[in-house]
Amino acid sequence: MAMVLVVSALLVIGSLFSVLAALGVLRFPDLYTRMHAASKAGTIGSGLLLLAAGIHAMDIAILLRALAGFAFFLLTAPLSAHLLAKAAHQAGYRLTNLSVTDQMPQPSPQKSRSL
Repeated sequence: MAMVLVVSALLVIGSLFSVLAALGVLRFPDLYTRMHAASKAGTIGSGLLLLAAGIHAMDIAILLRALAGFAFFLLTAPLSAHLLAKAAHQAGYRLTNLSVTDQMPQPSPQKSRSL
């Protein structure tokens, strides 16, 4: 009975985080805030859902795989969002007018390199 409650709580909380991530992607004004919502809330939401599936399986091997997947999400999603945001900034995507400050240096014109 306690296992069912734990799995149910993880499913509900993970689903709420995933819905909040989707709402953030739809409602936030610019690329950077949308990416922030998707990487932070989406990572926690999908990780909790994966953890709930691992616990529900009641097999230690599956639970360890679920924990490894959650750790992989925690390590890679924020890192990839950071790199994508940096590339978008260098490509010229600007913040919305609602943003207070832009602390990244402006991209410099690229010089062509010869091999």
